[in-house]
Amino acid sequence: MRTGDGRYDAVVVGGGHNGLVAAAYLAKAGRRVLILERRDHAGGIAATAEMAPGVRGPYLLHTVGRLRASVGRDLALESHGLRLIRPDVRVFAPNPDGGGVTLWADPGRTADELRSRSADDARAYPEFDRKVRSIASFVARLDAITPPDLKSPTLADAFHGLGLGRAFRKLGARAGRETLRALPMPVADLVGETFERDDLQAAIASRAVLFTAMGPWTAGTAAVLLADSAGNDGGAAGQTVFAQGGPGALADALVAAARNAGAEIRTGAEVTRVTTRDGRATGVVLASGEEIAARAVVSGVDPKQTLLRFLDPQELGPTLVWRASNIRTPGCTAKVNLALAEVPRFGGTDDPERLRARIVIAPGVDYVERAADAAKYRRMSTEPFLEATIPTLADPSLAPNGGHVMSVLVQFAPYRLRDGATWDAEREGLGDLVLKTLETYAPGLSNIVTARHVLTPLDLERDLGLTGGHPLHAEPGLDQFFAWRPLLGFARYRMPVDGLYLCGSGAHPGGGITGAPGQNAAREILADLKARRLR
Repeated sequence: MRTGDGRYDAVVVGGGHNGLVAAAYLAKAGRRVLILERRDHAGGIAATAEMAPGVRGPYLLHTVGRLRASVGRDLALESHGLRLIRPDVRVFAPNPDGGGVTLWADPGRTADELRSRSADDARAYPEFDRKVRSIASFVARLDAITPPDLKSPTLADAFHGLGLGRAFRKLGARAGRETLRALPMPVADLVGETFERDDLQAAIASRAVLFTAMGPWTAGTAAVLLADSAGNDGGAAGQTVFAQGGPGALADALVAAARNAGAEIRTGAEVTRVTTRDGRATGVVLASGEEIAARAVVSGVDPKQTLLRFLDPQELGPTLVWRASNIRTPGCTAKVNLALAEVPRFGGTDDPERLRARIVIAPGVDYVERAADAAKYRRMSTEPFLEATIPTLADPSLAPNGGHVMSVLVQFAPYRLRDGATWDAEREGLGDLVLKTLETYAPGLSNIVTARHVLTPLDLERDLGLTGGHPLHAEPGLDQFFAWRPLLGFARYRMPVDGLYLCGSGAHPGGGITGAPGQNAAREILADLKARRLR
């Protein structure tokens, strides 16, 4: 039911994928919704960028495999043009001396290939895959609910608790114990107790630290791995799913879904302030000075900016200002996009099908940990952990003239560098380091590079508005998980000011291209609108 006083039911600040998802659900329910996006196009981290004339590639994230299935169904994204490509291969982790590990979508095929390297690992892999899927199914149930109000639990919280209890009992006694034991573990311990080969351990464990400032020996990284497999077909290998046309195709489908549901979208509209009256959010002010009134303000921006930039500090008070200031956003991710004249040749494989996977440069768990150690001291490791894809092998339309694109995520590139160094000065050095590292595994790669684009954590902050350049809006550590995300007492999407909500990756269940925070937040906003808690 739309408002009759000219106000919007909801103004969504930020047209990232979660903002678009939340807006689409609200509009689909008959609410009057306006999306305000600072940039000239919506989509946020789900973006495709031109790298060279006629050549396009992922701007930041290169896969979209964690998108919640119910979001795709509810918003009919396929009917809005979304086409997903699912290669049979998930991970290819080359070794510097040749050879490597390949993880396939089929755990049995992976086990067959592992047998020549380690009979013990081959026997252990299918069981480990089943364990990850079992625990991840419980985590998916956790992700789908609104965290409880720990001070004053509601009847709905009690029902959710009963549902979780039933899901936990369904795991069985052994799997239940394993779930409670695994979630707080370092991922290095989780894989180390099962597999003997270090390169296999690293190939699996590496995605538990991607986009974070945590190394594989950090407590709680096992939970990150399990969350990455929640609600999808990831299993031990994780997902490798491309959107045809690049990640921006997902953004286009979400924009079409939101508009089809009746939402309005304005780009080039920067929000500078959330207006309040009597402790309640009443709308927003744009950089142009225009004021827009709304019953609910829904922020897809990270929680630090939402609380500290958009609100007057007097609305929060000194304690909440201090708590919000300490939300951890230690951005440690950079990106190097390469346009290539041909497909690179990696030692250890003559099979181009393996290169359709996520190509993981992490020959061992301690290799990844040393790269994380360097970042702790605000240095860039000389041996970085990289995850790359060559999306043009699955989607030639990105480079129609026969070239190729290589999308390289660079992990443990600290937002703040030591000794007065700046990323504006170090940008090209980072690009050189990435090429040097890749050359160890794919000799001659530099000779086929026709263009490159380097994005540092500072660029991610400037371009995408990510505080600290953190793609997940907040570190997914145990202290910022479930009822503690983004802050204890404010994990239910409702912020300290009545009528202000958080729907981005800084809200439960966290970051990545899932659409889950946006879907969950929309459910709570609609409940408040229906109950007339928002005047």
